[in-house]
Amino acid sequence: GAVTMLGGDEFISSPPKKTVRFGGTLTDILLKYEKGETTDFELLKHQLSDPDIKDAQIINWLHEFRASVAYLTKELEQLVSILLKLPWLRRSREVVEEYLGFLGNLVSAQTVHLRPCLRMIVSQFVPPRITIREDDVDISDSDDDDENLSENFNTCHRALQTVARYVPSTPQFLMPILVENFPFINKSERTLECYVHNLLRVTVYLPTLRLQILELIIEKLLKLDVSTPQQDIEDAEETAHNSDSEEKSTEEGLFDMEEDEERKGNKVVSSSSERMAHPLAERLDILMTILFSYIKDVCHVGGKLDINNTKNLYRDLVSVFDKLILPTHASCHVQYFMFYICSFKLGLAEAFLDHLWKKLHDPNNPSVIRQTAGSYIGSFLARAKFIPVVTVKACLDLLVNWMHKYIDNQDTGANAYCDVALHGPFYSTCQAVFYTLIFRHKQLLDGNLRKGLSYLQSLNFERIVMCQLNPLKICIPSVVNLFAAITRKYQLVFCYTIIERNNRQFIPVVRSGTGGDFVQTCTNPLDSFFPFDPYILKRSKKTIDPFYQFWEELSAEDLENLKKPIKKGTSEDEDDDFLKGETPQNDGVVGIAPNSYESNTRSPVSSIGSPPDCYVPY
Repeated sequence: GAVTMLGGDEFISSPPKKTVRFGGTLTDILLKYEKGETTDFELLKHQLSDPDIKDAQIINWLHEFRASVAYLTKELEQLVSILLKLPWLRRSREVVEEYLGFLGNLVSAQTVHLRPCLRMIVSQFVPPRITIREDDVDISDSDDDDENLSENFNTCHRALQTVARYVPSTPQFLMPILVENFPFINKSERTLECYVHNLLRVTVYLPTLRLQILELIIEKLLKLDVSTPQQDIEDAEETAHNSDSEEKSTEEGLFDMEEDEERKGNKVVSSSSERMAHPLAERLDILMTILFSYIKDVCHVGGKLDINNTKNLYRDLVSVFDKLILPTHASCHVQYFMFYICSFKLGLAEAFLDHLWKKLHDPNNPSVIRQTAGSYIGSFLARAKFIPVVTVKACLDLLVNWMHKYIDNQDTGANAYCDVALHGPFYSTCQAVFYTLIFRHKQLLDGNLRKGLSYLQSLNFERIVMCQLNPLKICIPSVVNLFAAITRKYQLVFCYTIIERNNRQFIPVVRSGTGGDFVQTCTNPLDSFFPFDPYILKRSKKTIDPFYQFWEELSAEDLENLKKPIKKGTSEDEDDDFLKGETPQNDGVVGIAPNSYESNTRSPVSSIGSPPDCYVPY
């Protein structure tokens, strides 16, 4: 929940009872030090550095320091650094209150100490490491102060708010420190989890930092995601499943990880069956779970969607998406933060589609960005259950009209031939449309079949398929084959003649590599990417699955249905005979079941979850 800014008065506690200690007041010691008499000063430093210092002594000293902050200039930064190392967080409530008061006095009097103060606070954003060497192994992170951990984190945030209240420029000094302190991705899960959680808490009371903090976190998540290919995650799961023993899989040994021995008090991990076998996937899963719950919390106030909060967060997330996600290839999971926030309200999903559409059709954008935007549109329309059929139609109209215009402009003249380098965005759009049709044709035909068919006929797929640019040659075979089967079944276009011709002409493509030119037979030169392929991280998956359209494998019966030859020369009136008894629910090209597990449905491009490569001969 939001932490409210605190009134200053509760910091000013009455002076504690004096305890016996050496010589004069603090002021005397500091004045003597300025004159070069250092004995008392050294004693003071020694006493403050004593690990066994008592609460009462800390309170005494802090009280005096609060009255003498004027003396704590740059020259005394060594003394200040000792004060910043005091073990204040794990002490009594009185020590904590006195220390917060001291911090406020210090930074308001001497901004020169702002950075060290911020560093000290941020260093407490992770659990304390208590390292015991045992048989040359570091066993660390004892859980005995785990009960106090969240209390300590709360106090850290109070400290940060106190400093920010006294020094308005705190955010700009804080940001680089948050970046520097971000734990390496091979640190223990608990450490990463706490740090990310605390960063997100900072965005609540320092809203000017929200965009930068989200960017920082998502950049780290992307590194984790890209260094953990889907195939590796699946292999690790399989190995772990096969070894059946509770021992760590050998996979784990490949990574030099600091593992927490004790996992008590871990908020996210609930049971071993929920853990990912791959250690980096495990980290990604925990952090994605935190990001999803943050998005949910920001957008909902008292269980109700808050439109203003949601729009503002959406804006920040889209800007991170543009900067980091769109240019990154091969991320599997991180991009789902957009999928998730769009599920809250149709207007957001429409805004996102519109945003992607602008990227796709703007010729000033780099071709690769335009193609990726196309992949996002197709994958999003196919997979997001919360997108209703009217929106799907509106998008198809937009995309198909653009494709027809593109053909008008390009299909004659010098560039009217099949080449990805020239027409990448066009092919990417074709693939998005074909892919959407494979997943959504049932819904498009549902209800009023005749109306649905005339809508699909109005898209004029025949012209697109037959044009000189020959999209069927470029799009991925699994998509082409299913598109061909569906469009033949409903007599929208007969693709097989072209598919046959394309298959006979595997053109060798000359690519220049580092070792000079080499010839490569290239069956699928379009860099295909389905950003919303199935999400496989076990915990965070639960957030996505309810909104996710799974792909159901084709049964033998469905394949038979698709192969049935269609009588030539059926007229409008005979349409109904041809379709009799085959309601869209059971025409079986894509049985869309909400929860069929997409186990063997492997496509040639992505490891799972795109239509399989089933070539349906005619």
